[in-house]
Amino acid sequence: MKKDLKLQKMCAAALLCAIGILIPIFSPIKIRLEPMSFTLGSHVAIFIAMFISPSVAVTVTLGTTIGFLLGGFTPIVVLRAASQIVFVVVGAYILQKHPGIMNNYKKYIAFSIFLGIIHAAGEVLVCSIFFFSGAMAGAEFFKTIILLVGVGTLVHSIIDMSIAVMVYKPICKSTRLDANVKL
Repeated sequence: MKKDLKLQKMCAAALLCAIGILIPIFSPIKIRLEPMSFTLGSHVAIFIAMFISPSVAVTVTLGTTIGFLLGGFTPIVVLRAASQIVFVVVGAYILQKHPGIMNNYKKYIAFSIFLGIIHAAGEVLVCSIFFFSGAMAGAEFFKTIILLVGVGTLVHSIIDMSIAVMVYKPICKSTRLDANVKL
């Protein structure tokens, strides 16, 4: 029985990695305002992975980072994707300990904002390193890094988490996957 559960999680991780790789490459809704890029739905696979387990979340986050690399994105965008490992691990472990968060609207909103802040902080850190190294000549720190990257990532994260919940609900009801979160 344990082998079946491991196999299910491995298959789920592989499918989510494939989705996470394909979305950045083929999404028709991409907005690039260097160093920021908004690819609608690009975080959906990692959020769904986070609902399943920490190990699936880490695997899918690394896989989606490869998707950005293969998608021809700039090094700053690829490193921003890699920084997402932090919020995904934090979120997956919280959900493992408190899976009911997702079934309480107020707790879900607070959780989404909390993860969005961690997500944004990671991406702001990556962009700050590029900014202070001189790789972003002509950029204004507050406008580019804080507003565009920080606030933009926070909003993007919350939207993608909402999309992930909408996608995950019917999957959760129609499968017997052993996941942390049941909606």
